[in-house]
Amino acid sequence: MLLTGIGDEAANSLEGQLQATKELNWQYLEMRGLEVPGFIKANFHDIPEAAFDFTVRQLESAGVDVYCFGSTIMNWAKRLEDPFEQTLAEVRRAIPRMARLSTKYVRIMSFKPGDDEYKIPTEVFRRVKDVTNMFLDAGLQPVHENCMNYGGMSWQHALELLDKCPGLKWVFDTANPIFNPDRSKPKPWPKQDPWEFWTQLSSHVVHIHVKDATWNPAKNDADYNWPGEGQGRVRDILKDSLAQGYDGALSIEPHMVVVFHDSQSKATADAALRKNYIEYGRRLGKLLQEMNTPELPGKESSS
Repeated sequence: MLLTGIGDEAANSLEGQLQATKELNWQYLEMRGLEVPGFIKANFHDIPEAAFDFTVRQLESAGVDVYCFGSTIMNWAKRLEDPFEQTLAEVRRAIPRMARLSTKYVRIMSFKPGDDEYKIPTEVFRRVKDVTNMFLDAGLQPVHENCMNYGGMSWQHALELLDKCPGLKWVFDTANPIFNPDRSKPKPWPKQDPWEFWTQLSSHVVHIHVKDATWNPAKNDADYNWPGEGQGRVRDILKDSLAQGYDGALSIEPHMVVVFHDSQSKATADAALRKNYIEYGRRLGKLLQEMNTPELPGKESSS
């Protein structure tokens, strides 16, 4: 097992993301969005080729590897009504970039459902299967996240998606069930149970996002917490994953300073992001030590 984190939770700038990684003595980043000098912030598979080349050189100079592409492929900002060619273009951009960086995993999703939807349309299965096969054919492993998407509507929906898309694996986010409705149940939909979702999907999980949160009814949204201090059952899930022999990565996604998909968030200063990210990583390391894990977080040799 090793520790890593989603880069733009540490800093908007590439420089800040690398600094945070080195300060934690980690070897890997999960690349999502970043700012490169002279270019606007964009997802790693969408930045211009010149910006990507610059990023590769900086990663190599810093001795940092990319464990996973946190792509926007079919994510919560995409609709099933969007032309599928847009998705295919994202996949075609991502594949050679993953190959160049020797990155095995790419996070994908399955489009955002309508507010009242509770079934996965057939077209979703077709598109996710096609994307899955494109990555698999290139020797890469797509992993689907339980988030605000069709496959994340409940653990039953997740298993249905996996069944219809052979070869697809799962990236489990410990906090996402806290704010997602369980659309497998009658209305009014209750929120999902992180532990129940984990136990049903754990055999398919090859990557874990560590995030913790507490549901706040007063604001009808989640408050984000340090790992193990919210309702995400982080301690229980990590303990169970280790008992099952999980040997993948734990990737931190604090959300405490800035939420990636919250356009209203004002706390975007790299210094604030980096400070929180580093503290979050250290707290996760301490949590693992308390669980008597023998791993040395962050380094490939710890596997």
